[in-house]
Amino acid sequence: MKEMSAASVSTLSGQQQPQKHYGITSSISLAFPREIDHMYTQKLIEAMKPFGVFEDEDELNHRLAVLGKLNSIVKEWISEISDIKNLPPSAVANVGGKIFTFGSYRLGVHTKGADIDALCVAPRHVERTDFFLSFFEKLKQLEEIKDLRAVEDAFVPVIKFNFDGIEIDLLFARLALPSIPDNLDLRGDSLLRNLDIRCIRSLNGCRVTDEILYLVPNKENFRLTLRAIKLWAKRRGIYSNMLGFLGGVSWAMLVARTCQLYPNAVAATLVHKFFLVFSKWEWPNPVLLKQPEDSNLNLPVWDPRVNPSDRYHLMPIITPAYPHQNSTYNVSTSTRTIMSEEFKNGLTVTDEILLGKAEWSKLFEPPNFFQKYKHYIVLTASASTEDNHLEWIGLVESKIRVLVGNLERNEYIVLAHVNPQSFPGSKESRIENDYVSMWFIGISFKKMESSESVNIDLTYDIQSFTDTVYRQANNINMLKDGMKIEATHVKRKQLHQYLPPDVLQRKRKSMGDPNRSSTGGDSKRCSMDGSQLDSSRDTDTGTPFSSPTPVCMPFKAEVDAERVTPSKPPVPLFVESSPPPRRLSRACPFRSSAPSPQPPRQPSPPARPQLEAPSPRWWAAVSSHARPVTAPQSCPMGPAQRPQRDPTLQH
Repeated sequence: MKEMSAASVSTLSGQQQPQKHYGITSSISLAFPREIDHMYTQKLIEAMKPFGVFEDEDELNHRLAVLGKLNSIVKEWISEISDIKNLPPSAVANVGGKIFTFGSYRLGVHTKGADIDALCVAPRHVERTDFFLSFFEKLKQLEEIKDLRAVEDAFVPVIKFNFDGIEIDLLFARLALPSIPDNLDLRGDSLLRNLDIRCIRSLNGCRVTDEILYLVPNKENFRLTLRAIKLWAKRRGIYSNMLGFLGGVSWAMLVARTCQLYPNAVAATLVHKFFLVFSKWEWPNPVLLKQPEDSNLNLPVWDPRVNPSDRYHLMPIITPAYPHQNSTYNVSTSTRTIMSEEFKNGLTVTDEILLGKAEWSKLFEPPNFFQKYKHYIVLTASASTEDNHLEWIGLVESKIRVLVGNLERNEYIVLAHVNPQSFPGSKESRIENDYVSMWFIGISFKKMESSESVNIDLTYDIQSFTDTVYRQANNINMLKDGMKIEATHVKRKQLHQYLPPDVLQRKRKSMGDPNRSSTGGDSKRCSMDGSQLDSSRDTDTGTPFSSPTPVCMPFKAEVDAERVTPSKPPVPLFVESSPPPRRLSRACPFRSSAPSPQPPRQPSPPARPQLEAPSPRWWAAVSSHARPVTAPQSCPMGPAQRPQRDPTLQH
């Protein structure tokens, strides 16, 4: 069918009927799907089934039953609190209370065994302390509730528990209302008036999720496309908000924008158009699903005209609900480069698929991260007990992007690529009862013009990172005996000392267990290791470690320097230009198992990325529904900001 104008759609009777407008620009194409597009979509569904992305009817009904029970418990608890606080019986009978869901479950794209992100909404007379005291105690009395724990001091406070086999993360928000009706719509901005910041943060997940669903033309096409893109991102190792890639809500917004630009397309077409649009998007021009609004509530919003720090965001994707925020503030130069290359690779593969030259399974093939780079940093976190280990690796992982940032600022490093998957320590690294986890960071060094060797010392970059982690652990009273961090430089041929052969040599075409980590084999220039296809939370709500690290003197941990790495001083890394040397310096452990007692030499302040402030034209385009913001070929950018395009990928 021929493409139609954005202004109207022909009806069967020949009349012209207005097409609903989605997004901040007109659509790129209003073409309806052909029969072959439906065929490719069905093949896409079949290709995703082995990965467990679809939930069966029994599990879906079980989730609904659990949420229904939880909603009844919340109503009962709020009535009890209301009675204790001497509300009139008539008010107690109608006080209400409700459970709202958000994240992947609310979007309808959750996988088998995934947890549920939920929000408990209570009226104004119910305090947050009531939620973490009396409601927590009420849950503790229920036999169906297991693994109950509260994280009250988190950036977004939460109660976590397992309810009859379903993992639930429950937030709390108190509205300035006398009662909570069952038909309450959280999308209204007026609900935010007179709320404390913790309630606003808790409401944000539901408000963003609901707004995304409201702004897409066809929810079913959106959901199927998002399932495919999330599976692809996890397999390619670029699904992690914490580590500087994109989290669930960011991927959802990119897919939603694609749906707005192609409102009548089916999933197979939308997956291809997703890669077409974002392989050519000229960052840091923002992705927006709607015009930013000012609700006059004086809440901080993303606005590079007002906030200088917003001008340095590398890949802004702006949430559609007020207060508008950038969901990708963790993205670094390296992670943006990696994702941009993956978008181009995805476009190449989907081109082949739609030409009948490849199957959809090729899109989900994981590459081999461990064949991509010549140099790696092995980051090891260890603790003496299992509980301490789980707590410790959560903090360490939340700070890995600090290490990536330190490495990126090194003048000799082109790219620092962290693999989102962690691995258990080797038998040699487990001493006594230590619990060990390892992360791997691939390093690309700048090619030297001269033929002389260059001394590259990464000791300060590593030490600065470990000091940050120990300082944060000390500030929140987490640091315990046996908690250690080690960082070691190794060459690719030495990885067998840390990882089993099946991980290092796994073939790309091997499907493996869809619910376990997968790696590939024949690596390409832009390839990465497939990360764990997990069922973990897809939202970007805060964790206890998501707030900025306070600045104070480093805390010196008493650790045994002989336990995990050999006792050797830091060894500089030597890199020659061309030809590459056959032998570099031997694997050198960076002695970073404890903070330095005296701070090392102070380098010059790290330079901010040399990015221009977004031109006022892009904001004017938002207000005038101009096309440049969403037509990636014409986004206004300075020459230095334009990503390098592969000529073979021009469409």
